[in-house]
Amino acid sequence: MTNLNSIVGRVTDRIIERSRSTRSRYLDLIRNQKEQGINRPRLACGNLAHGFAGAGEDQGAIRAMAGPNIGIVTAYNDMLSAHAPYYRYPEQMKIFAREVGATAQVASGVPAMCDGVTQGLPGMDLSLFSRDTIAMSTAVALSHGMFDAVALLGICDKIVPGLLIGTLRFGHLPTLLIPGGPMTSGLPNKEKVRVRQLYAEGKVGKAELLEAEAKSYHGQGTCTFYGTANSNQMMMELMGLHVPNAAFVNPGTPLRQALTRAAVHRLAELGRDKARPLGEVVDEKGIVNALVGLLATGGSTNHAIHLPAIARAAGIIIDWQDFDELSAAVPLIARVYPNGAKDVNDFHHAGGMAFVTSALAAEGLIHVDTLTAGADELEAWKSTPTYEGDQLTWRPVPESLDPDMLRPVSDPFLPDGGMRLVQGNLGRATFKTSAVDQERWTIEAPVRCFSDQQEVLDAFKAGELDRDVIVVMRFQGPRANGMPELHKLTPALGVLQDRGHKVALVTDGRMSGASGKVPAAIHCSPEALPDGPLARLQDGDVVRLSAHSGELNVLNVDLATRQPAQRPAPPLGTGRELFALMRNFADDAERGASAMLAQMDAEI
Repeated sequence: MTNLNSIVGRVTDRIIERSRSTRSRYLDLIRNQKEQGINRPRLACGNLAHGFAGAGEDQGAIRAMAGPNIGIVTAYNDMLSAHAPYYRYPEQMKIFAREVGATAQVASGVPAMCDGVTQGLPGMDLSLFSRDTIAMSTAVALSHGMFDAVALLGICDKIVPGLLIGTLRFGHLPTLLIPGGPMTSGLPNKEKVRVRQLYAEGKVGKAELLEAEAKSYHGQGTCTFYGTANSNQMMMELMGLHVPNAAFVNPGTPLRQALTRAAVHRLAELGRDKARPLGEVVDEKGIVNALVGLLATGGSTNHAIHLPAIARAAGIIIDWQDFDELSAAVPLIARVYPNGAKDVNDFHHAGGMAFVTSALAAEGLIHVDTLTAGADELEAWKSTPTYEGDQLTWRPVPESLDPDMLRPVSDPFLPDGGMRLVQGNLGRATFKTSAVDQERWTIEAPVRCFSDQQEVLDAFKAGELDRDVIVVMRFQGPRANGMPELHKLTPALGVLQDRGHKVALVTDGRMSGASGKVPAAIHCSPEALPDGPLARLQDGDVVRLSAHSGELNVLNVDLATRQPAQRPAPPLGTGRELFALMRNFADDAERGASAMLAQMDAEI
């Protein structure tokens, strides 16, 4: 067996040691839940009768404890393309469960919002905290004690982390996530970007832009670019929380249905044996595998927030130094849009997660001795599923079928994983280098400070940014307005860069996996509110941002001598005032930007 890479081993050991007390308390909790917590055999007759009253033909089996009962937590809605395929899943899953002497019930639904719909709009201020809302909703769903295993139906940005965080509080139960798959490929990505930039310059109108967008996002399934949703799917594969390599099979295909059936059968097996509980599968090694996969594939920077939060829910503590050190050891072996020209369907057809898992395992960059739920060993994830003659089988993927998409570790696209920690007198931030040309990894320029995205776009249209400039977008952190993504800025900043200017973005907001080609220091911590360093910057200050040296500094300025800029008024409307409690108590992005987890830690 290949020896584990020394840096991967060192970081893992450090995480284990750092997490020793919190992980021990977590494991004690789930052991106690397994032995003494609420479950079906312990329910009083009235409680149990309420639990199976709506179960139709499964009433008798649930009442008689005839087999394991699978709780389905679903994020279905038909406004969100990625979750629309889940409409018929519960009906199908109940049939699949009966095939193996089990039952299934929909425990509850959880909210699932689409950042693509809310980009640049007030609703985006609810986006990050929807993760905590989903986690709490999941806990409510599972609180009835009716279930022996859990099936999580969710794919997108905050939905998978929220489902997982909530279910980890019921970590004594075996759990699988069941994906729906990506939509088929639409308008080529380069063409989509070209039209967006033409619109930003006023060279095409809204009708042309809408036509391009509609051809890109055209049907059911996950968006095909490699943003947070598809990064979620990759991480769940490497944590062993899917049936092997189920992530990137298109909706509505026989293979997709066969994989769902296999997942239900697997959950029935695990529920019957009370085997491989979620809290033991999500351990320090599994978290490191997810992080390594994120770096190797150029995944979403949103997971610099979500992965610490997921880990924290399991008593595991990781930080951005772990990301940075692993990034230096893990090469970039995938080029998926926006880090390349082709999308996740091309990625899957080129070998996908089977190739990635094989390549990383062969070089000792992931732990292969992890406990997995979707199969008995991580070895199973080195093969890709096929469905022929009514038979679901897996075949090995020994090599990449497209070297422009996937390469071996020995011949990577870049020697490191492209998620750097930058820090200095402006705090700590994440810089995703994998989509940025290396000559732009260091930018030194005067700043222009903003606290509203529209202000940036107005300045761009007025020609005020047509120069070397670092745009500082502040008061966008979790405590200020919920830490929205700032993709609305990407086309304008891309135009400035294409004109030959040195351009960068520094923000305490988010940019996710679609951040693209413009250098950006994101998730700045501490955030500007109430008086973080970003709040003390002034127009014209010269900032140096460098992924080469890990630097984020304002030059020749003593920030301590300045008063912080006045914060904008708290956000109101579109339900944002309902989330004031979450904003007021949220902790730093590096810890997961969560009020819920901060208060949970205080109680336990």
